Amino acid sequence: MAGPTDIEFPPLRRGAWRNRLHARLSALGRPALRLVLQPEPRSVGSFARGRQLCAGRFLFDGGAVEAPGTPIWDIESPGLRFEAARQGFGWLDDLAAAADGKARRAAQDWVLGWIERFGRGGGPGWTPELAGRRTIRMIHHARFIEAGLDAAGCDRLHLSLARQTAFLARRWRNAPPGLARFEALAGLIYGALCLEGMGRHLQGAQTALERACDTEIADDGALSSRNPEELLEVLTLLGWAESALAAARQPAWQGHRAAIQRIAPVLRALRHADGGLARFHGGGHGAEGRLDQALAAAGVKPRPLRGLAMGYARLASGRTTVIVDAARPPSGPASAEAHASTLAFELTSGRRPVIVNCGAGGAFGPDWRLAGRASSSHSTLAIEGFSSSRLAPRRRGRPQLLAEIPGAVDWRAETGQGGHALTAWHDGYATTHGLIHVRQLNLAYDGRALSGEDTLAAFTPEERAAFERAVERSGGEGIAFSIRFHLHPEIDAALDLGGSAVSLAPKSGEIWVFRHDGAASLSLVPSVYLETGRAAPRASQAIVLSARVTDHASVVGWTLAKAHEGAQAPRDLEREDEFDDTAAPWTRPHSMTKD
Repeated sequence: MAGPTDIEFPPLRRGAWRNRLHARLSALGRPALRLVLQPEPRSVGSFARGRQLCAGRFLFDGGAVEAPGTPIWDIESPGLRFEAARQGFGWLDDLAAAADGKARRAAQDWVLGWIERFGRGGGPGWTPELAGRRTIRMIHHARFIEAGLDAAGCDRLHLSLARQTAFLARRWRNAPPGLARFEALAGLIYGALCLEGMGRHLQGAQTALERACDTEIADDGALSSRNPEELLEVLTLLGWAESALAAARQPAWQGHRAAIQRIAPVLRALRHADGGLARFHGGGHGAEGRLDQALAAAGVKPRPLRGLAMGYARLASGRTTVIVDAARPPSGPASAEAHASTLAFELTSGRRPVIVNCGAGGAFGPDWRLAGRASSSHSTLAIEGFSSSRLAPRRRGRPQLLAEIPGAVDWRAETGQGGHALTAWHDGYATTHGLIHVRQLNLAYDGRALSGEDTLAAFTPEERAAFERAVERSGGEGIAFSIRFHLHPEIDAALDLGGSAVSLAPKSGEIWVFRHDGAASLSLVPSVYLETGRAAPRASQAIVLSARVTDHASVVGWTLAKAHEGAQAPRDLEREDEFDDTAAPWTRPHSMTKD
């Protein structure tokens, strides 16, 4: 099989060449003789994935490879995302979780194999963010790796860590703003604290981290990308760095601690009833247990959060949570992974997701990545052939940013005896069709019913004129639109009541019934669930309400009500085989641009 040196990577840009140069220069410094501090491992992996790795089943972001008996560096990489996951050493968490002799031998062989093959600056893993990620994992699990390792192997490990720390000290500024910058700086802090002779880098790393906290985490605890999972990873890194500083009897600086205090309430507001995060703007549900671990380590007391949390509205009653994207999408460089998800929502009942967004499809290739960003891949209204935000033209080697986003997104929330109500609207279709989308949601006080009303209307004279021009372009047939409600793959759904309703059955034993007011046609269609860590998209279904706007306005009402209560503490969370690559062959990625 081809090794990683045989992979065809894009031509190196100037920054990548400099990374390679500084990686080689970092090998010339005085080596660290030993680890002076080994913090408690904070990165927790999966026992099941550890066993899979030992059996030669490599399931990383970006693909799956089965190669029993083959070292990790000898398998053929299916793509750049897979290679980044391999070079980031997240698999070391999983081997440490398995923690048997076979897992330890694999960890030792693969770590020393990387040092032998790439340790002097070769290969695609010498970027600040990957070096930071890798350094943290190697330090976290140093005891696991060193157990039974001879003195020469331990010296090679320490020397490699020293070189990577020196590289981070030189190149952390080259990490893109956002999560990548925090990964690089957290890795530098770990190396400066834990390696003999590297303490000289600590003050500069702390200064840079505090500056990043001040500039990249807003006063309300938000990131410009509005990606909930990315925000969780930032909080996790800040918590790990604070813990390592405490172990070395070094206090975290004020800006570091203040950032943790700002982020924690936002993530609590973005947590569904099942303990996972809302999936918006490229983010997933979060690694199992990661959110609870990060919030516990933060030590920030729960407090009510007024207004939106990073642009999301939360409705919660009983065992039901509803989280709505109620703000403008990211713009500029922050929109590289952003989705056209304005006014989309997710609903979770107890420990079961019911209504979801399709998710980020980058792990399954560029077509699925593009599909996941479209409005039609979210539980919201979309005009046929259009998304509420539109992408810039593709440019080779450059991220595809959002070029057109709604100019105005607004909301109003109320709480009364009937429950929690939210009214939100956006003008993402004003320039193309002269139409405003208004969504009204009401979650009953006991969480047993969600009622909604979606309106497409032209309100001002200018909007009406633009709408009439759009109707003329349609040949007088009106503007076709659909309201989609994507279902989690574990929801059994069927048309009911002669096709006028849909019955939904989560594995918890609950029964939910979806009905509408007859202003649109109802259908149950194939959909997909795009989940990082799977070998392929998972087949699911979606409820679709379809109609046309012909006379300046169209209003569609619907309800989702619980007809049967499930167990109060369901134990029905058996995990399916994570290596299952079963996907729906009839599904095709949606387009985010005009048909």
